[in-house]
Amino acid sequence: MVDEALSAGAVARRLGVAVTTLRTWHQRYGLGPSEHIPGHHRRYTPTDLARLEIMRRLTAEGVSPAEAARWARQAPDPTPNGTVAPTRIHPTGRDGGGTIPVGRAGPAARGLARAAMRLDAAAISETIAHALAASGVVATWEGLLRPVLTGIGERHAATAGLIDVEHLVSRCVSEALAAASRAKVPTGPARILLSCADEEQHTLPLEALAAALAEAGVSYRMLGARVPVAALVEAVNRTGPAAVVLWSHTRATADPVQLSALLAAPRRPLLVLAAGPGWRADTLPAGVVRPVDLAEAVSLSAAVRDSLDQSRHD
Repeated sequence: MVDEALSAGAVARRLGVAVTTLRTWHQRYGLGPSEHIPGHHRRYTPTDLARLEIMRRLTAEGVSPAEAARWARQAPDPTPNGTVAPTRIHPTGRDGGGTIPVGRAGPAARGLARAAMRLDAAAISETIAHALAASGVVATWEGLLRPVLTGIGERHAATAGLIDVEHLVSRCVSEALAAASRAKVPTGPARILLSCADEEQHTLPLEALAAALAEAGVSYRMLGARVPVAALVEAVNRTGPAAVVLWSHTRATADPVQLSALLAAPRRPLLVLAAGPGWRADTLPAGVVRPVDLAEAVSLSAAVRDSLDQSRHD
């Protein structure tokens, strides 16, 4: 960032916003040019520009303009290279301030996000339970839980805050999904094996899949987080599942060797699903399927279970 002060037009071009937007941010939220030379228009200093960049980024991510402006005004002066260190802005739940962006999700997601910022465990649990009862697991995950969890993750990445919020919401989600799984216990042998990749600790999406399978009447076994590949192969050989779902949330845990080991197992499953954003499609071994969402993972698991049952009856 250059040191000289800039005109409104130059700042608008640099941020990719209209001059009228800058004017609105100045008039409504006090994020205006601070350098004043008698007889000339006010100009934007590097500090002004840095705070406007925060304002633009947060509003683009779904934060309300008033809240984004509050965070921007709290930003420190730029560092010597002209940037503002984002980790010093902490919109956490401790003081009840800040918001969680939920994109285009509906009113229920916005209400859940507000309850999360208040650390209101009772309201969080009630909202999730009502959605599960009214809409089912898949719709609740896609339309309510995933947008809020993603928004919390984005806020944490930008600010290093919301750790308390993330922990509380994760616990409430996990408890609600477990209750949904217990409410509809499928009959028959467990044909589906659910596991996180080695060193993978993000289990909530896999818990959502377990609850959705139970809701669909599909029996499963859940191994949970951080399953070494040798232990996973041993479980496959011991139980002979029709399908294995291996979840990876990050690239760091998405080693395709784990998938190859499943394909080479003596009791190779009919279907191996590489689920989660960690997996790259171009690295998957032949014969591995990557479901695009929770609904497809449920559909594929149910289909292979039905196929195996039918072949045994014939």
